[in-house]
Amino acid sequence: MATPQVTSPADRHDPLQRVRAHERALEQVRRAYAALPPDRPVRLAKRTSNLFRDRRATDSPGLDLSAMTGVVEVRPGTDGAPATALVGGLTTYEQLVDELLPHGFVPLVVPQLRTITIGGAVTGLGIEAASFRSGLPHESVLEMRILTGDGEVVTATPDGEHADLFRTFPNSYGSLGYALDLVIELEPARPYVALRHVRFDAVRTLTEAVDDVLSSQTWDGDRVDFVDGVVFGPTESYLCLGRWTDHLEGQARPSDYTGDQVFYRSIQQRRTDVLTAHDYLWRWDTDWFWCSRAFGAQVPAIRRLWPRHLLRSDVYWRIVAFENRHHVMGRVDRLRGRPDRERVVQDVEIPLARTAEFVDWFLREVPIEPVWLCPIQLRPAPGTPPDETPWPLYPMRRDERYVNVGFWSTVAIEPGAADGDVNRRIEAEVTRLGGHKSLYSDAYYDEATFAALYGGTAYGPVKARYDPGGRFPTLYEKAVQAR
Repeated sequence: MATPQVTSPADRHDPLQRVRAHERALEQVRRAYAALPPDRPVRLAKRTSNLFRDRRATDSPGLDLSAMTGVVEVRPGTDGAPATALVGGLTTYEQLVDELLPHGFVPLVVPQLRTITIGGAVTGLGIEAASFRSGLPHESVLEMRILTGDGEVVTATPDGEHADLFRTFPNSYGSLGYALDLVIELEPARPYVALRHVRFDAVRTLTEAVDDVLSSQTWDGDRVDFVDGVVFGPTESYLCLGRWTDHLEGQARPSDYTGDQVFYRSIQQRRTDVLTAHDYLWRWDTDWFWCSRAFGAQVPAIRRLWPRHLLRSDVYWRIVAFENRHHVMGRVDRLRGRPDRERVVQDVEIPLARTAEFVDWFLREVPIEPVWLCPIQLRPAPGTPPDETPWPLYPMRRDERYVNVGFWSTVAIEPGAADGDVNRRIEAEVTRLGGHKSLYSDAYYDEATFAALYGGTAYGPVKARYDPGGRFPTLYEKAVQAR
């Protein structure tokens, strides 16, 4: 890795000291991995998670990578090159934003939830409202140091000796190794984000507008830097169009959705809005999009008593994890004669041209609302075939536009049905329409179908090269068998 040249935002007075401490931590990780029993599978020891797969109980040793956090250094862009940062793989996006935003930068894509880590967003998938112009988080990665299954730490770049690992690492979910640190591109930030909420009476009309925005990166004469949307029902949906700005755009103060007010409800109530850059980046985290309503956190009387600092996604996730372990509400529902419920927590990528078809089907067949929409297109790569699928484990095409459709709730298990039936129907419909689904939640594919959808041909040789002893579970074992 190149010799550090500029300052660390966390320690401006002695940047080299922070870099040296980071290198020592990296060496400690190597030694810790070498000390693990060689005949036992390895798992990552983390205190937080954004996965919704039930993991089987295991006594496998946990590898602690908590020292691989923080912004180690920022390298200003020169001669048209973007600014970059060297960051620890276990750094949460909350920490990235806290350390980078005061210096006028943010990552190109900041996923919606604070405790998602940069390594997690790359080895999994991360998206947000900048994905229509900046793609997915792994597309802004210039190099990674990855701890592989054989205990080596390799530097993976797009064109180097380990280019095969660089290409297959996204969507591998830790089955090929762990990103210890990454060099990522940054973009300049402004103090505020100005929003326009545009209503549509049909999802098909909305998707036609998305196509226009993706082509021009404008709407009604205004620049568009961010775009996502919400479907509240078949005849009510919105695009939320944002742009960086230095001004309050006529408001007396920026709106605040970290207390009494709820952001997603403001979309129906306001045509324009302005948030601070910080609050915009975490606008969905405060109420876990809209899922905080399941805990009563949107009831005014309860919300007034709920400490503001506990209005955040990781708190709600811990409540869900407690319920998954102890099934308190499930037992209460059964005592009341209510049916068991199936978890339907998914994000799926659908080609833009088929998105309205999928959403119409979903609203008819699955009683969940609202639904989140986030347009995505991969970043252009001059000189490559337009139909290239550069990331084989999640084979999106460069010349295709997509919309992430997110839905997160439960549905009653109908008489004669089984847990998982609704998710299986969703999987089949997504596949029929030429889409894929993210693998952070329940999956039901058979092994052959999974390999065909998620790059099995490319995955096998890379798995054999970097994890010849099978220290990490395979992608199928992790994503479907929950190992």
